Amino acid sequence: MTNLQSTITCPSCGHQEMETMPVDACQFFYDCKGCGMLLRPKAGDCCVYCSYGSAPCPPIQEARESHASGNCCTVP
Repeated sequence: MTNLQSTITCPSCGHQEMETMPVDACQFFYDCKGCGMLLRPKAGDCCVYCSYGSAPCPPIQEARESHASGNCCTVP
């Protein structure tokens, strides 16, 4: 079962915010509601939830559940 809730923690100020993750798109950018810093995915991660969230994005969760290798965003 996919968890759609993730708490994003800002690496700059430590502010935490519970967010609902989109299931049909990756979220590449996130504005911290504490300090306003624009968060971007870390190298090797597909989205801000995989980098700064308490739960990875839904496609990555599904890949882990099925024991498959997965990347939610592939560049054609």
